[in-house]
Amino acid sequence: MFVLAIRSIRQRPGRFLATLLAAFLGAAIIMTFNSLQDTASQHGIDSVSADTLSTSASVVGGYGTLLVFFAVASTLTVNVRQRSRELETLRCSGATPAQLKRMVVGEAVAVALLGAILAVGPAMLGGRALLGAFKDSGQVARSVDYSFGPFALQSGLGITLLASAGAAFLAVRRATHGRRRQGRARTFFTYAALVAGVVSVTATFAFSATDAALMAAPAYGAILLSVGLALLAPRLLRGLLDRLQLTGASGWLAVRNLRARADQLAGILMSLILFTAVSTATLYMQAVESDAVKASGLKKSVDAKNLETLNFTVVGIIVVFVCVMLVNSLYAATTYRAREFGGQRLAGATPGQVLRTVATETAILTITGILSGTAAALAGIIPFTMVRTDSILPHQGLGIWLTVVTVAATVTLGTSLLTARRVLRTPAVEAVALAA
Repeated sequence: MFVLAIRSIRQRPGRFLATLLAAFLGAAIIMTFNSLQDTASQHGIDSVSADTLSTSASVVGGYGTLLVFFAVASTLTVNVRQRSRELETLRCSGATPAQLKRMVVGEAVAVALLGAILAVGPAMLGGRALLGAFKDSGQVARSVDYSFGPFALQSGLGITLLASAGAAFLAVRRATHGRRRQGRARTFFTYAALVAGVVSVTATFAFSATDAALMAAPAYGAILLSVGLALLAPRLLRGLLDRLQLTGASGWLAVRNLRARADQLAGILMSLILFTAVSTATLYMQAVESDAVKASGLKKSVDAKNLETLNFTVVGIIVVFVCVMLVNSLYAATTYRAREFGGQRLAGATPGQVLRTVATETAILTITGILSGTAAALAGIIPFTMVRTDSILPHQGLGIWLTVVTVAATVTLGTSLLTARRVLRTPAVEAVALAA
């Protein structure tokens, strides 16, 4: 089956570009930061520089691992869903579910390996630039030399390959098994993440206002809650649709389409929820912390500078990754609807009406993701602000949140509408015939 996987990649390489891009970016980020661990392990480095580099590598490396899995999983899920007919044909030809799993996992591993290998060069350049930034800010001594060693290489290759294999296995498992068994596992992980998130957020009140680890509990709590809500994405979407009353043909059709495709759109909603929650929570908590330090008249310590650098770095990584995930997922999902759009046009819909329907669908998705992500973020922001400043809400206003919302809405609406417009350039009869 591995031979069949390689043959499938050679025959239609275009279908694996999204997975290749996700694996490339994931491996590049993981190796970039884990090369700091190789740098910190060199002889003769002072303890402050070593601690700064090791902390950056461990924290961002953990986020990178999670993001790699979600990015690759979202692209592979769309890939497997679009190949449902092909997989069904193979099953009818005698292939067993186990053989199909091995083929899809083999494809994912082969593509991920290529992406990880291509990421080595950019990771070296990124790690060297990151070390330079730490030196310029005074967090690392000027005498420290950069090193890209076995830890960066092994972690980048290992994590990317394992994440790709696991994501591919889960994606093809959904396509070959019933939903009941999957639903139980999803429910378990959903409530486990929500409970763990509530416990972590509640633990914030056990810290003092000046505790160095104060931000950790609400930050991880917000992340866990966002993961739980992301896993609940189809239910959240259906709940909103049940209460939504839209007038006009485009609105009615948009609600109908979203109800039918709620499970398929889970990956897009997961990306939106995670992006909104983690970005909003991290940026607001860092702003509260910076203002509190400034108000006290104290100078930021090296640890405080490290934490601030890590927070902005993590948000930057999340922005890049989620944008890639959203663009990949939305592009693939919209392109896959060529036959549907062609059928609507043959039934009398104009291209403008189809675009309005897509815009309405995307707006509903965006609102659902932003509201859910904001709820998870507030669950972390409020306890942190109460302990750190004795206020309930941050004094920074809505500027940060509006920026996050603008980025999310621009990416989702822009990708959906531009892709739909491109698909609509194909004549309706041709689109239906090609997709048949």
